[in-house]
Amino acid sequence: MAEQLILDLPTREVLGRDTFFVAPSNAMAIATLDSVATWPSGKLVLIGSAGSGKTHMAHVFAAEHEGVIVSAAELSEADIPALATQRSVVVEDADRLPELPDPKAAENALFHLHNLTLAEGGRLLVTARTAPNHWALTLPDLASRMQGTTVTRIDPPDDMLLMAMLVKQFEDRQITVPVALIPWLVKRMERSAGAVRDMVETLDREALRAGKPISRGLAQSLFPSDT
Repeated sequence: MAEQLILDLPTREVLGRDTFFVAPSNAMAIATLDSVATWPSGKLVLIGSAGSGKTHMAHVFAAEHEGVIVSAAELSEADIPALATQRSVVVEDADRLPELPDPKAAENALFHLHNLTLAEGGRLLVTARTAPNHWALTLPDLASRMQGTTVTRIDPPDDMLLMAMLVKQFEDRQITVPVALIPWLVKRMERSAGAVRDMVETLDREALRAGKPISRGLAQSLFPSDT
């Protein structure tokens, strides 16, 4: 049989609170975000590995606190005074500032956004993969302000969270799989959000190539194990 044409269709990602699974690994971070009135100086840094759920949590926070989201890569071109008038501001991927084409401009923009937002009585949420003392910032005033910000962390996922993440990834792609396949996959994967995404993408691609639904047999062929 000829291989089926594979179309690179966009994934429909759902980022509401009702699709976010609370587990021991992220419960403290969620509780901290929900306690926005208690943030010291009105700001917080949320850290976690790539794919851990930072963006999902940021979108929930922004939706519930009349917030706007801007990536670190957009800061140097953003209207900082306008952003600072919002009730809350989320800056994503702040640890990538040194990697940008013009890191000095981006750092200056974040510095002014930080000061203006807090001066206006707003809340500032910053997301990153690591804590601020690892960001290699070159602007001393920004570095001191970020390092003086309270940090909350999303820890590596446990089995329950990995299973929930697998289910969500399949649902985002509008794919139905056998219920028993989910725990089977968890036992055969690295314990990270990135591994969840890669596994689902691989299964989706190979199922499309074969023109068959995702099954235990297909998964076994792709992720063999002696157990």
